[in-house]
Amino acid sequence: MNWLNKLMNGRYGGDQLSIVLILLSLLLTLSGRLANIPLISFIGYVPLGISIFRMFSKDISKRRMENYKFAIFMSPVYSRFKNIESRFKDRKTHKYLKCPSCNSRLRLPKGKGKLVVTCPKCKEKFEKRT
Repeated sequence: MNWLNKLMNGRYGGDQLSIVLILLSLLLTLSGRLANIPLISFIGYVPLGISIFRMFSKDISKRRMENYKFAIFMSPVYSRFKNIESRFKDRKTHKYLKCPSCNSRLRLPKGKGKLVVTCPKCKEKFEKRT
C-alpha cells in the first residue's frame, strides 16, 4: 500500500464530480449491456476515463474549479431533495402549504383546527385547517 500512497502524492484524488461520473459510467455500461447495444456500453467508458483522469491529475486548482462549478450546478437539485426529505420527516406533526398571494412555503402544526395564518413574507392573512 505504500506504493499507492507514493503514486497518489500530489494528485487531486476523488470528489463529488468524480463519483457522479463513475456512477454515470456504471449506469450507461449496464444499460448498454442489458439492452444489448454496444455503442451505449462504449459511451459508458468515456465518463470513467474522465473520472480517472481527474483523480490522477496534478493540476489541483483546475479540478477544484470544475468541482466547484459542478456543486453550484447541482445545488438546486440537492436543496430540492433536502426539502422533500424534511417534509417527509415532518408529515405526521406538520402541514406545509403555500401563501395564496406570494406562493411562499409555510409550515403549520397539525391538529390545531382552523388557524388564521399570517404570511411572514407578505403579511397576508388567510384561514386554513390543519
